[in-house]
Amino acid sequence: MAYPLQLGFQDATSPVMEELLHFHDHTLMIIFLISSLVLYIIMLMLTSKLIHTNMMNVQEMEMIWTILPAIILILIALPSLHTLYMMDEINNPLLTIKTMGHQWFWSYEYTDYEDLAFDSYMITTDSLKFGELRLLEVDNRMVLPTDLPIRVLVSSEDVLHSWAVPSLGLKTDAIPGRLNQVTLTSMRPGLFYGQCSEICGANHSFMPIVLELVPLKYFESWSASLA
Repeated sequence: MAYPLQLGFQDATSPVMEELLHFHDHTLMIIFLISSLVLYIIMLMLTSKLIHTNMMNVQEMEMIWTILPAIILILIALPSLHTLYMMDEINNPLLTIKTMGHQWFWSYEYTDYEDLAFDSYMITTDSLKFGELRLLEVDNRMVLPTDLPIRVLVSSEDVLHSWAVPSLGLKTDAIPGRLNQVTLTSMRPGLFYGQCSEICGANHSFMPIVLELVPLKYFESWSASLA
């Protein structure tokens, strides 16, 4: 969960989000080094002569500032492609959830169970209990087991939506007539919040997402109580 005045990302809860954080730090360090070098060159240009006898025709220097950017791009592209393929990889999911976007709520269907489906509406401000978060709490949370690969199929029945949970590194569009899929694996139990990240209408910000990740035995008890 994000906190006030937070500058960075939320704490990672899934291997995918950990890779995204590592890639962010890796790329940010490269940008910092490039910015420092450019600032240093600008300071030299402002404080020294613009012409130097040894720098009038230096092919070695031209080769360096031609090859070095290519190397930097490779250093950025390789971990980026690794993370991208890791996000798209789906290996034997043990549970499949169908998520449908509506105006203005989400509906969830556990396709591996019979008659296990429900709608998830935002709890209004006047109905909140002590300690609950305004504009983020829902009446029916999406309960999932931890440490298991889970496939989420996302679509919409009316307009464009976007199903996003930042701490899990998840964000996929809900498009009418199209089925997108995403994989999640949580490494620890807890409550994880998200919201519709698409400007799908006047009330798109009132479509919160709440995932309750619990150990497998508690998930089985929950699913049995609703069956």
